[in-house]
Amino acid sequence: MNQEIFIDNLIDLAIAEDIGDGDHSSLACIPPEAKGKMKLLIKQDGILAGVEIAIRIFKKIDEQLKTTVLLQDGTAVKIGDIAFYVEGAEQSMLRAERIVLNVMQRMSGIATQTAIYVNELSGLKTRVLDTRKTTPGMRILDKMAVKIGGGENHRMGLFDMIMLKDNHIDFSGGVENAIKKAQAYLKTNNRQIPIEVEVRSIERYSNCVARWRCAARYVRQF
Repeated sequence: MNQEIFIDNLIDLAIAEDIGDGDHSSLACIPPEAKGKMKLLIKQDGILAGVEIAIRIFKKIDEQLKTTVLLQDGTAVKIGDIAFYVEGAEQSMLRAERIVLNVMQRMSGIATQTAIYVNELSGLKTRVLDTRKTTPGMRILDKMAVKIGGGENHRMGLFDMIMLKDNHIDFSGGVENAIKKAQAYLKTNNRQIPIEVEVRSIERYSNCVARWRCAARYVRQF
């Protein structure tokens, strides 16, 4: 998957969703020649995320908008901080404003919560991984935010890792058969992606790692 193209398509969709055939409120009230300056003011302590995406949104709306970034993604921010300034056509800035805020609020929230978990685990070997359980279409930004918050990205989707869960294991007749089938599939299709096994017990985890040298996760059995 080409990440840059995916992000561009997401931004295009966000613009089409919000602006449609025009920001008629601004078109009706603000002259096209009107210029101005706005700032992104931080209103909650946390981890800043989405600055890079915000710049791309501004440029997509109007290439003439000038941005001055004061705080980068991953910065620990406090109430009253200013992340960046934007200067240019008032109509263009108003068209971009809500899209930028929606993206940055979501990404900063995810980054901030991730950082809390990462800090709680400081000094341990445990890592914070993200998931596929995301709002459709927002996954790439959600995973970027996790990374910014100090977490690590797990698989992006079904295409970049084989993850053998209960259904795959049961249909295959056990962990060993499932792993063999996965290895054969990769060889036949000339693909090189990781194999991960979701297990039900510490014993099965140990056997999987020792025998197959594959990644395995321990999951509680309810």
